[in-house]
Amino acid sequence: MRIAFVSFETVYHRDTETNQRFRTVCELFAARGHDVHCYCAGFWAGEESAFERNGVTYHAVSSGTEARSSFLLRLPFVLAAASPDVIHASAQPSSQVLAASWGSTLARAPLVLEWYGDDGVSDTRWTRLATGRPGRIVTPSELVGTWVREIGADGDIVETVPNPIDCDRIQRVEPGEDVDVIYARRLDEGANLESLLLGLAELRGRDWQANVIGDGPERETYERLARDLRIEERVTFVGELDLEERIAAYRGAHVFAQTADHCVFPTEMLWALAAGCVGIVEYHANSSAHELVEGWDRGFRTTSEDELAEAILAAGNLEHRAYDEAFAEYDRSAVADRYLELYRTLQDEHGLL
Repeated sequence: MRIAFVSFETVYHRDTETNQRFRTVCELFAARGHDVHCYCAGFWAGEESAFERNGVTYHAVSSGTEARSSFLLRLPFVLAAASPDVIHASAQPSSQVLAASWGSTLARAPLVLEWYGDDGVSDTRWTRLATGRPGRIVTPSELVGTWVREIGADGDIVETVPNPIDCDRIQRVEPGEDVDVIYARRLDEGANLESLLLGLAELRGRDWQANVIGDGPERETYERLARDLRIEERVTFVGELDLEERIAAYRGAHVFAQTADHCVFPTEMLWALAAGCVGIVEYHANSSAHELVEGWDRGFRTTSEDELAEAILAAGNLEHRAYDEAFAEYDRSAVADRYLELYRTLQDEHGLL
């Protein structure tokens, strides 16, 4: 299948969750042998109009991110000339959705819109217009799907497709050290690590060890809080780890705690749950993390530090695992299949099969 991805800005321009997700989806299909092209602002040195990386061919529709108007004007005709089977566009910036929609009409190809929502979903004229253009809108969670429907999207075209993980890779990694509780996230103002530390302090009379993975501007604040709570010798701040090291840590841990107050999809938590951890989520209105543990017998949803402490105690009664096959549906191959099914349904609806 020939797939035209559209994203004015890519992860090579700016490293954001939205751009990371878009690259992941592109590379999922490239790894499956599909003909994958991404139409974007140029980001590479030299005069070449195209650049290949990890099986994806990037096409410079404009010379850089300063030339947005040129990008928007040229995009419909570039897409028409590419003759794709499907056009898959990012929702950011929303103005490109209209240009991609015109390109979809000219190319006679269905349009899918990827709406990740890590910066929220703003209610503007452009975003409202964008909701009416695609045949399907893909969001990473029900939370973002709700945001998109609230600004006018037809609920029948909104579908949830999660971030993928690699289950084979998890099983290849040797488990790390045994630890009772693990937390992993950038330690910034949204980390809300204090909830976990306060919950752990309630259990200072019990025998436990916790690791905190990640770094960031609030790390010293959290380390100071651990000292103030007199649990600093039992909470280890291990800093940044690469994915292989994090998987090993999750396979050795018993509980993964998610307390961040904003999260459109809890990717790190998903890696940890598939690696066998019991999941404990502190509920927040702007976080979708609770969606992963609802209805699951190894997951707990809490709303306070006291409930979090109680959940950690209850989790201790569950068996330790180093892999959980219940999360195979989130594997890269399964997620790619969901996208392919969506594409083929749209093609069928457009009479293109």
